[in-house]
Amino acid sequence: MSGRKPAGSSFEDWVERQVREATERGEFDHLPGAGAPLPGLDRAFSADRWAADKARREGFDVTGMLPPALALRREREVLLRDVHQLVSERAVRDVVTDFNDRVREQYRRPADGPLVVIALLDVEALVAEWHRRRPPAPAPATTQAPPVRGVRRWWRRIRGSHPQ
Repeated sequence: MSGRKPAGSSFEDWVERQVREATERGEFDHLPGAGAPLPGLDRAFSADRWAADKARREGFDVTGMLPPALALRREREVLLRDVHQLVSERAVRDVVTDFNDRVREQYRRPADGPLVVIALLDVEALVAEWHRRRPPAPAPATTQAPPVRGVRRWWRRIRGSHPQ
């Protein structure tokens, strides 16, 4: 590619010539996706969809882009899947209670779009599931003190007396 556009040509002509010359040199041959249709041409353009697709390609979590009701629904799925990773029964109860409070609050607000049904979680059922899926705790190591055999006390060492 030449560095600068010549003064006498239009920008469009200059770009077209560069593309044509690169094609003649074969620089576009064997590129990944060559000959395949471009994805998404059958859908109307949406800035939101483009941003979500870009975030997915870059490996970002797109749940922050979801409407609140859908984000809660996604959070429920993740919570049900990963409840066993919480560290204590108290943590399970706190997380589930917080989730249920936010679902109730979502139902109290006017709907921004279509109604998304989000079921409340049963705290006791999830605590039981947490107990069931937890790995068993390692058995405590039993350490026994060595047997005491003829131990001389410090005062006996000083006096020179031995136990009998």
